[in-house]
Amino acid sequence: MSNTVLKTSRRNFVAHKGRMALSAVAILLSVAFVCGTLVFTDTMNTTFDKLFAVTNSDVTVSPKAAKDGEETPDRGKPEMLAGSVVEQVRKAEGVKSAEGGVVSMSVTVVNAKNENMGSTTGAPTIAGNWSDNELKSMKITSGQAPRGPTEVMVDADTAKKHGLGLGDELRTIAITGDIRARISGIATFTVTNPGAAVVYFDTATAQQALLGSAGSFTHVNVMAKDGVSDEQLKQDIATAVGADTYKLQTAKEAADANRKDVGSFLDVMKYVMFGFALIAFLVGIFLIFNTFSMLVAQRTREIGLMRAIGADSGQVLKSVVVEAFLLGVVGSVLGVGAGVGLAVGLMKLMGQMGMHLSTDDLTVAWYTPVVGIFLGIVVTIVSAYIPARRAGKVSPMAALRESGTPGDKKAGVRRAVIGVVLTGIGGAGLFLAAAAEKAGTGSLWLALGVFFSLIGFIVIGPLLAAGVVRVLAGLVLRPFGSVGRLAERNALRNPRRTGATAAALMIGLALVACLSVVGSSMVASATDELDKSVGADYIINSETGQPVLPQAEQALRATGGLDHVTAYREVPATITAPDGASEEEGLGATDPTYAKDIRRKMVAGEHAAAYGKGSMSVGSEYATRHGIKLGDELTVAFTGGNTVKLKVAAITSDDGNIDKTMKYVSTETARANVPADRLPLPFMLLASAKDGQSDTAAYKAVKTAMAEYPQYSVRNQADYKQALKDQVGQLLNLVYGLLGLAIVIAVLGVVNTLALSVVERTREIGLMRAIGLSRRQLRRMIRLESVVIALFGALLGLGLGMGWGASAQKLLALQGLKVLEIPWPTIIGVLVASAFVGLFAALVPAFRAGRMNVLNAIASE
Repeated sequence: MSNTVLKTSRRNFVAHKGRMALSAVAILLSVAFVCGTLVFTDTMNTTFDKLFAVTNSDVTVSPKAAKDGEETPDRGKPEMLAGSVVEQVRKAEGVKSAEGGVVSMSVTVVNAKNENMGSTTGAPTIAGNWSDNELKSMKITSGQAPRGPTEVMVDADTAKKHGLGLGDELRTIAITGDIRARISGIATFTVTNPGAAVVYFDTATAQQALLGSAGSFTHVNVMAKDGVSDEQLKQDIATAVGADTYKLQTAKEAADANRKDVGSFLDVMKYVMFGFALIAFLVGIFLIFNTFSMLVAQRTREIGLMRAIGADSGQVLKSVVVEAFLLGVVGSVLGVGAGVGLAVGLMKLMGQMGMHLSTDDLTVAWYTPVVGIFLGIVVTIVSAYIPARRAGKVSPMAALRESGTPGDKKAGVRRAVIGVVLTGIGGAGLFLAAAAEKAGTGSLWLALGVFFSLIGFIVIGPLLAAGVVRVLAGLVLRPFGSVGRLAERNALRNPRRTGATAAALMIGLALVACLSVVGSSMVASATDELDKSVGADYIINSETGQPVLPQAEQALRATGGLDHVTAYREVPATITAPDGASEEEGLGATDPTYAKDIRRKMVAGEHAAAYGKGSMSVGSEYATRHGIKLGDELTVAFTGGNTVKLKVAAITSDDGNIDKTMKYVSTETARANVPADRLPLPFMLLASAKDGQSDTAAYKAVKTAMAEYPQYSVRNQADYKQALKDQVGQLLNLVYGLLGLAIVIAVLGVVNTLALSVVERTREIGLMRAIGLSRRQLRRMIRLESVVIALFGALLGLGLGMGWGASAQKLLALQGLKVLEIPWPTIIGVLVASAFVGLFAALVPAFRAGRMNVLNAIASE
């Protein structure tokens, strides 16, 4: 009998291949997302492993204070080594060659039109000296290496992107001043271009222009003699120069450190994509569940006959599960292939952004297809299990009855009770999240609330369908007369199916609504905070986090029409409270005018008092935690500088978002206790126009003063608000694009449900056509049914998502984002778009229904 079951499963799978196709697409898309993520991240790892293996010398010697991945700290200059270190290292045992290197990331390169030549994707601009070590990863493909202060070499990708050629002038802006040089050569990467813009000078020019110190280097590249291991070379160098004098890294250690920096970026990307793959799988479950539910219902007589000739319930169950297995295999195998294609597409996209990944490095690990196929098959079988179990319960007597869908006009009492309980638990979780006083506790309640409310809505969906669809029908369908009423009855005929179909759409739209509410609330809160707290007229900073160079600050201070300019920098220090607790953090070192530029609420004292000699301010949370009051003294150990006692002259309120928890000292206090070469540069400048000065004229003057430094953005308050809105909008658009996958699968679910419903109602459709229903009316009926199902799913999703978003905003209010804003245009737009989604989904099923032969349809069993 088992062979018969297997043959029956294969026959049914082939017979219904058209109906299975859309479910297979859902599995394909879900598996493709998982496999594409794995292939892309593995390829990126392979690519960077090759890059690091090629570019790192056997041992790298760098200053003890240098941090991994931070060639240029916030002082605008990298840590430096004396030129004599190169000779010391060269004399060590086992050293074949030692070469000094210079590299700085705190530079901006502009062309003759003052246009920034740097990456627009956040990758750094790197300036350094051309050396033998660079030949490991680059080759000169045009011109020649720079030979003096008037020559510079640029990488080929930057040259191509910005139309640069030999002889063109570039200006490199560094802390030591501007370097004007003409392009003498163009070098092409022989490995992956990490996306950075790279310029090279000769060694002497790089030392003077980037470090301001002739003969100094930022690191030494050391190669070992034949037969000497990297570890042995490291020990030999340590013996020669002192074990704790410099930071020594083997090629593997340097690669691991670099890989860690890249890995953090890849991990974020990987987990985000996996999250959306999980959503796609969840939505796909409903599609597969609906498909098998309807196929089982349509084969009631066939299953009954199988039972009548001796098949037991287990064999019938096995028959349907085998069909699901075959569907899972087909969809998953195709999904693995599509995943590789998706990874290649992502690589091409990264290439457009400046990171050129070669398909030669395409990495498909053995576990990628295994994971994809396993997940696809498991999800398919799990989705089909309940319909399969229901098939196994069909009695032999069913063969004597007319086939059709079993009555399911009301959701079961048990299902309704479970749904109400789960929804209640979810609602309670969301309420507790909104009422939480601590972010950690609130986040846990929010996660539980989202999970249980989602499951509750899925379970209770059929019960809600009976009521909500009737209301929607009264508003949307009734104007279409009898055709509208027929569409309403079709949607209500099987509430469980309608609920499952709508649930697929609900999940994606709930996330869209939630993120829209959170994003809008973030923008509204930040705008409100700016209005309340920011008194400065203009804000100047770098989008890429570069510090403000002294020459740029001087240009702004020399601008006419300004009342004052405030420089804001963070100075690292270890602060010890009176109770003995020590914390390493940054002190906000600003000019006294900062008290005018930012209106901080005060708990005690005056903000301006913090800028007096020997004074500072602390935040209210810190003061409460350590029992600090006005007049208490804190011990402040400035990193690389003095240790002093400072008196608390002001306590700022942490009930806000701007500079929350920040402690302030004056710039003069910082300068008095930190050596000039260790003092960080400002990361932001604030400026205000003189009273009576035209805002337009002052704004124009500020922009003119900073025009020579395109790495900095100049914004007034209106510009700053718009920039915040744009940043949040770009992030949301990216998320919406990924969520589009779930929406696509949900649309496929609607198409599949309608297509199978049309097949199920073949005889009914034939009878309606026979008594006078036109093809046009039939197609309209199916389209209206699809629209009302889509609107039902949209209402559930948008309502649920707004609830999630409102709870999340209350949680964010603990961090100062206190304004709740519902983006009604977005919500209404999504609702209207859902109706069009319903129309689109019904096009093919409605067309096929309209082409049915009336007599054949009536004769159908």
